[in-house]
Amino acid sequence: MTGKPILELRDVDRHYLQGEKALEILKGLNFTLNSGEMVALVAPSGAGKSTLLHTAGLLERPDGGDVLLAGKSCGQLPDDQRTAIRRNDIGFVYQFHHLLPEFSALENIMMPQLVRGLSRSEASKRAAQLLDYLQIGHRAGHRPAELSGGEQQRVAIARAVANGPRVLLADEPTGNLDPKTADRVFDALEALVRQSGLAALIATHNHELASRMDRRVTLAGGKITAL
Repeated sequence: MTGKPILELRDVDRHYLQGEKALEILKGLNFTLNSGEMVALVAPSGAGKSTLLHTAGLLERPDGGDVLLAGKSCGQLPDDQRTAIRRNDIGFVYQFHHLLPEFSALENIMMPQLVRGLSRSEASKRAAQLLDYLQIGHRAGHRPAELSGGEQQRVAIARAVANGPRVLLADEPTGNLDPKTADRVFDALEALVRQSGLAALIATHNHELASRMDRRVTLAGGKITAL
């Protein structure tokens, strides 16, 4: 069951310069994501999915319009304030896990918590709980190279939610996995979202997984429309 709006994009514009010409990616885009809701973003390569996720996640500033998190205007905040919001309120999962190779699974999940200021004991306890929840607690001491692709991605998901964010943004989180492993990873991700009340926007080319989410949207002409 979904709740109140958590992430809102209002009349968002985003463009890049190619020489002297502006390449418009997002044009007057409006979108709302509610707590406890999983939304699939299904669109072809080059449509602007990554730009949308980066703008929604405050990694990029919109050229026009605004991004609101829990009703607060965030799109044009200074870099340090947007960084603090990303650290505490937004989790990211990418197609490639980007785990730190020299650290164990447990330590990788502890990192964002330590950056936030938690003690090592608190961070370790939370990391262990997440690994157990995602059914890979027995792999806590293993480094990424010693984990399977599915295990690595579950560690990446645990790291993304370690600080208890309001919003989870995922860019092809199962794109590098075989269908059976992708299904298991999505099961874990879905259970985590449902249990925590996270709002999740997940870009995917996997139509079967997209059909399991609360709604599906696409990106065309710089705007989001329902599928």
